[in-house]
Amino acid sequence: MKNVILASCAILAASFATGASAQEGTASGAAGGAVTGAIVGGPVGAAVGGIAGAALGTAIDPPPQEVVTYVQEQPVPATPVVVEHQIEVGKPLPETVVLTPVPEHNNYSYAVVNEHRVIVDPQTRTVVQVIQ
Repeated sequence: MKNVILASCAILAASFATGASAQEGTASGAAGGAVTGAIVGGPVGAAVGGIAGAALGTAIDPPPQEVVTYVQEQPVPATPVVVEHQIEVGKPLPETVVLTPVPEHNNYSYAVVNEHRVIVDPQTRTVVQVIQ
C-alpha cells in the first residue's frame, strides 16, 4: 500500500511538469520533494515534501542565458544601491531597490545592488541569480 501511495504522489507531482520554465522548476521541485518526503515520512511526508520542493524549485531555477547576458551588458547606474543585508538567491530584495525589466522576458528584472548584478523575479522581488 505504501508503495502505491508513494508512486501516486510522485506521478501526481510530476504531472505538473507542463508549460513555462518556472512551472518546470516547480514540478521538478515538487516531485523531488514528494519522493523524499514519502521515503522519510510516508504519505504525509510526501505531501509536505512536495509543497516544500515546489517552493524551492521555483526559487532556484536559473534564468535563461540570454537574460544573464543582457544583464551583464547593461551599464552600471551612476548612483550605487547599497542594502544592509547580504543579497542571496531565494531572498527578496527590499522595496526600496528599483527593478529594471528585462526586455522580452517579463519574468525577470534586474538591479545592481552592493556592487553585484542581481536577476530578480519582479512579481515576488525574489533574487533568482547573483552575477559576480
